[in-house]
Amino acid sequence: MKAAVVPAVGQRWELREVATPRPGPGQVLVRVHACGVCHNDVWLSRGVLPFPPLDPVITGHEAVGEVVEAGPGVTARRPGDRVGVTWVQGTCGRCAYCRRGLPLTGQSGMNCAEPVMTGVTVPGGHAEYVVALVSGTVPLPDELDYETAAPLLCAGYTAWSALRASRAAPRERVAVLGLGGVGHLAVQYARACGFETVAVTRSAEKQELARKLGAALVVADGTQLRESGGADVLLVTGTSYAAAGEALAGVRPNGRVVLAGIDPQGAFTIGPRDMVWANRLQIVGSTHNGPQELHEALRMAAEGAVTPLVETFDREQVAEAVDAVERNEVRFRAVVRYA
Repeated sequence: MKAAVVPAVGQRWELREVATPRPGPGQVLVRVHACGVCHNDVWLSRGVLPFPPLDPVITGHEAVGEVVEAGPGVTARRPGDRVGVTWVQGTCGRCAYCRRGLPLTGQSGMNCAEPVMTGVTVPGGHAEYVVALVSGTVPLPDELDYETAAPLLCAGYTAWSALRASRAAPRERVAVLGLGGVGHLAVQYARACGFETVAVTRSAEKQELARKLGAALVVADGTQLRESGGADVLLVTGTSYAAAGEALAGVRPNGRVVLAGIDPQGAFTIGPRDMVWANRLQIVGSTHNGPQELHEALRMAAEGAVTPLVETFDREQVAEAVDAVERNEVRFRAVVRYA
């Protein structure tokens, strides 16, 4: 099969011929139709995040396609099923974290001693075929085409999980910090739920687009957010914790700040003037928060409430897609077609 291989840390991705995998017990073989390029994929391949201990290194955790073969003992999936492959497929079931009996989430991948993580501990979806545990697959609504569905497996899942984790209540104001791959979806999810939604971005070119996506107001920073009346919820979807710390100025008393983005170099800090203690602010971490929330995120897109904005690339252009993501030139999610 053809696969996008990362030859070594920092080297450009290459389309190569590699062996087609076969499913084992509890696994399915998925013919990949499309796979999104997440910024984390780029960081993994550049060594910003730990380089995957795989041979060959095939990353990608936004793969969608069709089941073509089911391994021994599999009854929940059949050939022909349209599925997405999740970032965290499963856990070891034996370590101290697993013995707590918690649901399968992104938290599982960060705490299990031996997690099964797509493109991190096992080969990912930037290939014509990928093997996945049944627990690491989710049915796709018939209304979603593959190119639209792919970004929802990570970016959409992250955005919706963050909004749910905020416990936003009716008539509250939701601000989204960062208008990138996750942020442009978070704005849409918040607006679809009826919240007055504020986009926080310094990018002048994104301001009008933010309004088209559903933002009632666009501001540049926390100071402007405060001057506009503030927000009850701040969803941090970008990759700058410094910007997140600055935006605390715009969070109303009793507000919630949800950290849903990764800053691989910076630290989230709370200064003495932020008044977190006096305003009873809550800082909440959020990742992929459970299969039910992924189902919800997919269903809302299938109903037309949310639409990922994607740029598509053929598999022969995968290196160009990765380069464009690294330079922040994609608006807003790169998707590579493999079928």
